[in-house]
Amino acid sequence: MNSKSYPNLVCVTGHTAAGKTAFAAHLADVINGEIISADSRQIYRHMDKGTGKDYQDYIVNGRKIPYHLIDIADPGYEYNVFEYQKDFITSFQDIRSRDRIPVLCGGTGMYIEAVLKGYSLIQVPPNQELRQKLSNLSQEELISILRSYKTLHNITDTEQRKRLVRAIEIAEHYQEHPEINTTYPELHYIIFGIRFDRDSRRERITARLKERLKGGMIEETQTLMDMGISEEKLVYYGLEYKYLAWYLNGRLSYDEMFLQLNTAIHQFAKRQMTWFRKMEREGMTIHWLDGYLPLEEKLRISVELLNNFQPGLKEG
Repeated sequence: MNSKSYPNLVCVTGHTAAGKTAFAAHLADVINGEIISADSRQIYRHMDKGTGKDYQDYIVNGRKIPYHLIDIADPGYEYNVFEYQKDFITSFQDIRSRDRIPVLCGGTGMYIEAVLKGYSLIQVPPNQELRQKLSNLSQEELISILRSYKTLHNITDTEQRKRLVRAIEIAEHYQEHPEINTTYPELHYIIFGIRFDRDSRRERITARLKERLKGGMIEETQTLMDMGISEEKLVYYGLEYKYLAWYLNGRLSYDEMFLQLNTAIHQFAKRQMTWFRKMEREGMTIHWLDGYLPLEEKLRISVELLNNFQPGLKEG
C-alpha cells in the first residue's frame, strides 16, 4: 500500500443489519486499523443485545481488533453529538499517534456527518429560562420554532418533546454566540457503504430481531429496569428498548411488541438510507458495496480503492 496517498480515516457505514462491523473489522485487520464506533447507542454499558454489539465480529484470524467508543457511558446518561465529536477526536489522535488507521464504523448518520464535516460543536449549558418559556407550547409549536433556526434533516429531534426542547436550546445558543469556533483535525477520508436490496434488507432485519429476542434481549431490558432505568429513559433510547419496556410493563402483548418493533426497525433502516442519500447529494462520495458479495471480494474492492486514494481530492 502506498502510505503517501493513504487516507487518514476510513468510514464504513450502511443500514442496520448490513454486516458493517464484521466487514470493518476485517478491513482494519488488512490495513493495520482500529475501529471507532459511530453508533449512538453502543456507547452505553449493559446495553448489548438491544444495540447489536456483536463482540465476536471484532475477532479476526484469532486476533481482537481494537475498538473505541463502545461501553463508555452508563445507561441512564444522555450522551450527545457534542460529546461524541470530542471523544472521536481523542480516539482519532490516539490511533494516528500509533501509526494506525482509524476505521469509523456505524450507522448513526448524524455522528458520521459531525465527524466528516467537522461541525463546530460546543457544550451548550441548560437554559432554564428558555425551557420555562417552551414548557407550555405544543409539539407542533416547538417544531415550528426549531424550523425557524434551521432546516430539519434529523427528524429524531422532533419525535420526543425533550429532544425537541434541547434542539431549540442548542440552536438558540449558537445564534447568541456566532463567534464560536473549534479546532478540528484535517481529515482525508474515504467512505464505504454496505447495502442490500429492500426485500433482502427487510428479511435480514426480521431474522436478526427474532434471533436477538431468543438470545436474551428481553432479559437484558428487564435487567436495565431492575437497575433503576425508568420506562421514560428506555423510551428515550428508542427502538428495541422502547417496545420491550412497553411489553414488560404490560402495555403491549408479545405479538404486538414484535410487530410494532419490527416495523419500527424497517422504518429506521429506510431513514438511514435517506440520510446517506442526503450525504451524497451534498457532495460526499460513498463507495457502495453489494452486501451479497463475498467478504473477500468486498475487501479486494476496498483495498483497491484505498490504494488509488488521492489525498488532494478530499471526498466530501
